[in-house]
Amino acid sequence: MRPNIITEAGITTRFNQWWSSTPFITSGVILICGAIYLVCLLIGYDSYREICFLPSAVASHFQVYRFYTSVLFHGSLLHVLFNMLTLAPLGTELERIMGSVRLLFLMFLLATTNAVLHLIVAFLVAYNPLYPVPSLVDECSIGFSGVLFSMIVIETSLSGVQSRSVFGLFNIPAKWYAWILLILFQFLASNVSLLGHLSGILSGFAYTYGLFNYLLPGPSFYSSIEGLSLLSICVRRPGFILCTGGTTYGQLPTHYNMSTSTAPSSLINGNLLRNISSWIPSRQTSTTEASPTQEQEDPRFPGRGRTLASTGTEPTAREASANLHARLLDNTTPSDPLTNSQ
Repeated sequence: MRPNIITEAGITTRFNQWWSSTPFITSGVILICGAIYLVCLLIGYDSYREICFLPSAVASHFQVYRFYTSVLFHGSLLHVLFNMLTLAPLGTELERIMGSVRLLFLMFLLATTNAVLHLIVAFLVAYNPLYPVPSLVDECSIGFSGVLFSMIVIETSLSGVQSRSVFGLFNIPAKWYAWILLILFQFLASNVSLLGHLSGILSGFAYTYGLFNYLLPGPSFYSSIEGLSLLSICVRRPGFILCTGGTTYGQLPTHYNMSTSTAPSSLINGNLLRNISSWIPSRQTSTTEASPTQEQEDPRFPGRGRTLASTGTEPTAREASANLHARLLDNTTPSDPLTNSQ
């Protein structure tokens, strides 16, 4: 008899299971960023000054394309690995809640707002009269980490948790989680863009507080995109998640919005149940107090039968049988019960 042998799944099997559980847009962004870094590595391209986010170039030459090229390029293997490993759980969680098309639009919106805030803060700090720092407008920034900081703020607000663990070492209040990460990365890593991460945190808070609601399309916009024939192949993919369209103006249902939006539905459901129950006939007992002469009701048979048009006390069983016997002896037509009772 062969002994029971328990084997663990190999690394390849675990990776396939993890990758198959990653939604469509999240896995697509990971593949695109990884492929761009691999191509740059193979062809020896390292002139990131042409594609990075450079405030002076954006302001002087209006190079808006830097808003998006700077997000997709990374400077080192550790840089792209750390960002993509952080994107995998964050993007999976948000995409399952929001849908694939909505998350793609959210990434586009966050990349745009992060760049605008980065540009404004860089020029304000560089040319402030108290302590100007002109080098900030010539700082070249690349990487997906700015969008990741925005997604961290949004996911933390959505989860509603009270505390978060920092690298498994200690717990901090959830509202300070993104700020603690910002400070730690500045001290632990080199060549980290402080303004890029700070702009991401500000964009994330602006989104959760509803300041970007006027920039968000309605649910019909996402439904129309999902219905395009060009995207039918993507929609049929197993990892593609359709947008539910249940939130007003397309905004993310944060913990506060969900707690306030569920109150009307619960009231409607309660009224509906009460209306339905009022239509169903039910047996009701009299609310008046029973007289001492009346017998107590049997709990097995609630309610009490009454004879038609009875005004006084009900006849006992002996009286009823005597009346019936007298009528049977009489060879006449039975009298009306109403008359006899009166």
